[in-house]
Amino acid sequence: MSDQVVLVNEEDEAVGLMPKLEAHQKGMLHRAFSVFIFNSKGEMLLQRRAFGKYHSEGLWSNTCCSHPFPDESTHHAAVRRLQEEMGIATDLNFLFTFQYHAALENGLTENELDHVFWGVSDEEPSINTEEVCDYKYLKMSEIKANIDQNPTHYTEWLKICFNKVFDKIKLKK
Repeated sequence: MSDQVVLVNEEDEAVGLMPKLEAHQKGMLHRAFSVFIFNSKGEMLLQRRAFGKYHSEGLWSNTCCSHPFPDESTHHAAVRRLQEEMGIATDLNFLFTFQYHAALENGLTENELDHVFWGVSDEEPSINTEEVCDYKYLKMSEIKANIDQNPTHYTEWLKICFNKVFDKIKLKK
């Protein structure tokens, strides 16, 4: 696996490569993706990030997220990473792209151009415990209320993009 991220400009044009940790230390804009999986009841699959991750450990987040390898499409990377983290293989649909900048613990910074994908699966997750320590399914309205009540329990990127996902996904809420 590559520890390089693709540095991009605001138009999502690749401008170079950098080690992932260095990009987060320097706050460099880089390409990322986020995946949201729903079951047939319209509930969203959340993951709790494993303890020991170098940032946002133990926080609840969307189903999976990561960075594409150099020369890998974001769609292919999202499908690959969903299988690696959650053990789920399903079709993914592109939803939107957003850019965000957020300070994290340990002096790290997320500065990402994030490509958001979604899919539907009733497959039972088989989690990679190096990446994920727990998971649960909740209705979108329950997640929204919980983020509002307990924002420190959730990753920064989920808090930033959740309302847009909530507005665009037309499943049972």
